[in-house]
Amino acid sequence: MTVDFVKMHAHGDDFVVVDRRGKLDPITSDLARRLGDRHRGIGFNQLAVVLDCDDAAARVRFWNPDGTVLDTCGSATRGVADMLMREANASSIVLKTNRGLLTCVRGPDRRVSVDMGTPLVGWQDIPLAEAVDTNALPLSGNPTACSMGNPHCTFFVDDLAAVDVAAIGPGIETHPLFRNKTNVHFVQILGRTRIRLRIWERGGGIPLGSGSCCCGAVVGGIRRGLLDDSVDVECDGGMVNVQWDGTGGVVLTGSVEPVFRGTIADHLLQDNARGGARGTVSEDRPRQTPGQQLEKVTIRL
Repeated sequence: MTVDFVKMHAHGDDFVVVDRRGKLDPITSDLARRLGDRHRGIGFNQLAVVLDCDDAAARVRFWNPDGTVLDTCGSATRGVADMLMREANASSIVLKTNRGLLTCVRGPDRRVSVDMGTPLVGWQDIPLAEAVDTNALPLSGNPTACSMGNPHCTFFVDDLAAVDVAAIGPGIETHPLFRNKTNVHFVQILGRTRIRLRIWERGGGIPLGSGSCCCGAVVGGIRRGLLDDSVDVECDGGMVNVQWDGTGGVVLTGSVEPVFRGTIADHLLQDNARGGARGTVSEDRPRQTPGQQLEKVTIRL
């Protein structure tokens, strides 16, 4: 079996697309983890597997580099959409994800927009471990939370450069308040239409950017009354635009760029088919137990 892939990125948020329409999907958690290794695999923030679908142009499944599944990815969704729209010479396309049906539109200069759907702000929908105000979580730093199909926790800070994302992020990601862990954002407001964002990504660490995290951060700022309905988001890897009217879907717009094509080595697929991977080390972090206090992590911003 031959499995081809395309490596792409969107504002530095890199992902791998595997098109398996009309073919067997060989991707498992173990194989996703091996491919996600930046030293021994391809390396990516997300892996997107494109599959056949009856009620959309394609269905897309997403994997994190730690081998966990995620329901949505704004950057990889736009990358898949760009690839399929160029293939069909179409200006728009609908893709099916675990988040639902997502409409994508192609613009100039390889810019692609995707309607990421309506953000969920109920504590049960994120989901959180208990009923709290999601616009002011009971954590140091007073963050907000929402779900874009994956959970997001947003802190607003005065000086983003002073925040040690690598030190703070893991403790928030695995905090017992977040039943399925969470993405963590640190936002500096530059104006009502512009923010600077750094991210600790659930299952991935610090990326140069993340489409869904940009959406979650802007939703948090709009809910707080800090931002207008169209915001340019400056990440380490580049700029995207997020629009939200406070009630409908969140529209993410930015460029996508293919980098290279390749073929997954046969021995990786053979190891995967046998149900084991030689030399694979799990990097899953230990989770805090539900019995721990919600103020276990102290944030100094």
